[in-house]
Amino acid sequence: MNVERHSWYSQRLGREMGILVYGHYGHPIVVFPTSGGDEREYEGQGMIDALAHHIDGGRVKMFCVNSVNNESWYNKQAHPRHRSYVQAMYDAYIAFEVAPFVQDNCRTPGIAITTTGASFGAYHAANTLLKHPDLFRRCLALSGVYDIRRFMNGDYDDNFYFNNPVDYMANLTDAYLLHHLAQADIHLATGNGPWEHSGPTRRLSDVLRARGIRHSLDDWGSEGGHEWPYWKRMMDLYIDRLF
Repeated sequence: MNVERHSWYSQRLGREMGILVYGHYGHPIVVFPTSGGDEREYEGQGMIDALAHHIDGGRVKMFCVNSVNNESWYNKQAHPRHRSYVQAMYDAYIAFEVAPFVQDNCRTPGIAITTTGASFGAYHAANTLLKHPDLFRRCLALSGVYDIRRFMNGDYDDNFYFNNPVDYMANLTDAYLLHHLAQADIHLATGNGPWEHSGPTRRLSDVLRARGIRHSLDDWGSEGGHEWPYWKRMMDLYIDRLF
């Protein structure tokens, strides 16, 4: 398998950010790690091995990014508005640094990019597509949480609002974004397996439905658990069906 390691210093985030690329060809998928993970998590948890037949077959190319969760939402020592500011900068990093990198790496300007992630990574995957549907065209959000008020200690500001999907999507009227969202392929995956809580996924689905935004609420039943073996099976089947 072709594996590439890239990194650069992001002025937006004030730190070096790494990306691991797996595959030589195929539809690009930007992978967000879980809450405490980084760009190495997907390989470390065995997901790259589980999807190797798709990657080596040229169906998909995985771009595993780092997160700044410990500097943003999980930074309990920082003021809540600093947490939301760091998230806003991370969102800009993904849209204006990672997306161009993916397009350049694939040698295809404007190529449709998929986002995916599990648990807290699903929040980032959904948030990224919902905010930038002109850059990201498909989302596979597994076992996510899409209302993160608990990280703000009761505070609230614009950076938080525009990064809390159940809030800004409930009021979205921007014709440009709605046009692109109408062409997106959004999958919100949940189930009733071990450790899975479907309430947050169903709530975002209700918000999207109320705004008339087409999406799939994928209930995997007992196969929708909140752990890596379940997410590996989901991703294997999603790639087989969608790419």
